[in-house]
Amino acid sequence: MTEETVRKRDDVGIESRATSLPEAELTRMTDDIVVALKTVYDPEIPADIYELGLIYKVDIEDDRSVKVEMTLTTPNCPAAVELPRMVEDAVAAVPGVSGAKVDVVWDPPWDQSRMSDEARLVLNMW
Repeated sequence: MTEETVRKRDDVGIESRATSLPEAELTRMTDDIVVALKTVYDPEIPADIYELGLIYKVDIEDDRSVKVEMTLTTPNCPAAVELPRMVEDAVAAVPGVSGAKVDVVWDPPWDQSRMSDEARLVLNMW
């Protein structure tokens, strides 16, 4: 796993409410969750949801459950049902995670400024 693979975007709030987990375990889980999120793609866009800026917040709890706040590119997104389920499955599969729940939020609304340079490159949006 390269440093670039597990790079965390500044605008994604990855937090831990877990006070009983060792710091090394939280770091590993956080890195693995980011890697898992980067495996999820909107079926219509050739960039992963993490680099698109669709992930707003990730909370790791003491019981190792993970809550993800994400948005969609538009409220009329054809993948509105499928994407949150894909995120839950990807995060729940991370070793050490006891379960995952995704909440879709609309505030702040997504716009192209949330995309990483990597996503802009893939989508040729320079």
